[in-house]
Amino acid sequence: MSASKDSSAVITRFAPSPTGSLHLGNARTAFFSHLWARKSGGRFILRIEDTDVARSQLRFRDELMAEMRWLGLTWDEGPDIGGPSAPYSQAERGELYQSLFARLAADGEAYPCYCTAEDLELSRKLQRMAGKPPRYAGTCRHLTGAQRAAQEARGLKPTLRFAVPNDRIIEFIDVVHGPQRVASSDIGDFIIRRDDGTAAFFFCNAVDDSAMGITQVLRGDDHLTNTPRQLMMLDALGLRRPAYGHVGLLVGADGAPLSKRHGSTSVQEFRERGFLPAAILNQLLRLGHTGDVDGWLAVADMPAHFRPEHLGRAPARFDESQLVHWQKETLERMSAQQISSWLGSGDSPDFVELVRHNVVLPADASPWRAVVCGELPPLGKEEQGVIAAAGPAFFAAAADALDQSSLDLKQLTTILKERTGRKGADLFMPLRAALTGQIHGPELAPLLKLMSPAMVRHRLKSHAQNS
Repeated sequence: MSASKDSSAVITRFAPSPTGSLHLGNARTAFFSHLWARKSGGRFILRIEDTDVARSQLRFRDELMAEMRWLGLTWDEGPDIGGPSAPYSQAERGELYQSLFARLAADGEAYPCYCTAEDLELSRKLQRMAGKPPRYAGTCRHLTGAQRAAQEARGLKPTLRFAVPNDRIIEFIDVVHGPQRVASSDIGDFIIRRDDGTAAFFFCNAVDDSAMGITQVLRGDDHLTNTPRQLMMLDALGLRRPAYGHVGLLVGADGAPLSKRHGSTSVQEFRERGFLPAAILNQLLRLGHTGDVDGWLAVADMPAHFRPEHLGRAPARFDESQLVHWQKETLERMSAQQISSWLGSGDSPDFVELVRHNVVLPADASPWRAVVCGELPPLGKEEQGVIAAAGPAFFAAAADALDQSSLDLKQLTTILKERTGRKGADLFMPLRAALTGQIHGPELAPLLKLMSPAMVRHRLKSHAQNS
């Protein structure tokens, strides 16, 4: 993608956790962030959030980066190419986080918490019973040094909690949702360092956005409630605030969260099925974003048509039938050579040109290969009806006419019309059903020329005997 530079250049990022495949919803977030950076002539940064050591895997990171490259979402800074804010893997940024933890603790902005999972669950249960919203009760906030030493003598490893200020209003303007005001009294003290010493999402996500100079953070609106917490931490550390925008989540056509029951959900699955990057991006561009062009767009032209102010709050419904539409639009704009490479089976140029308007995915070409040089599957009910209505005599006459016409459909049908009196659909439909096993598909004349005379004769004679 390319876009002209201007004075409103922004720096955006995509910060996935390498714990699984690249989900379509996350791909959309990366895409929008990429578009915004390219539109303004800014920079797009890839950061890997892998502080969850138990779940993070290098193979997921590599697969995720491969899928992003396949989509065309290239980055200007990242774990593989470096940059001024390196390292771009949070697992390598622990020294920075520890120094900031120490600063917050020294300033009284954070404190060790020894509450166990059982303690926290009991506290939440009691709060719910009292009709109060469950939040951390501040149990360990005012422990004395002696009390902390006693807890550690029991072998308890503390988390580190941020001490939320009392009676403060956190304000920010969300790019999508507009002005936001949240009372700190509605937020309980929250964990910024796990009991194993690693940084929690709330903390390292916000710190790195500031440290890397991110100007615009785009993410799903399930993170909207995280923002006040992160802004309080940044303010306590004296770090610059980025701007935030929270877009509506991606859901299935039924309005439920996108999941396996809706079919494919990862970019890898769509790629393996044969969907094209331009088709996927054309649909993603219209999911939660209203542009100024309704028709198909080349990927290189998309940044110019991205409108950050037109990002949507409502959930965006993904419907694979719409993706099929953009797949067809993309295929229409591809050369026969490109389609041949996409099909990946070394098909002849004549075959590719013949089937290009009758396939959506590479697997759709297989039945037509069988028509040209393989075995036809059993006939469907509709095809059986057409064959039965024509009768054995029709196909016997067609087999005889083949000897005089070879594989020239015009000559074949002319002779057959004279011998049987059939014309129009009554003439062509039985031939198509017998020769291709289907009553719809590519033009029959060029398809016929790709078949061997022996195969055509065998198919016609089989219906002359068995109809």
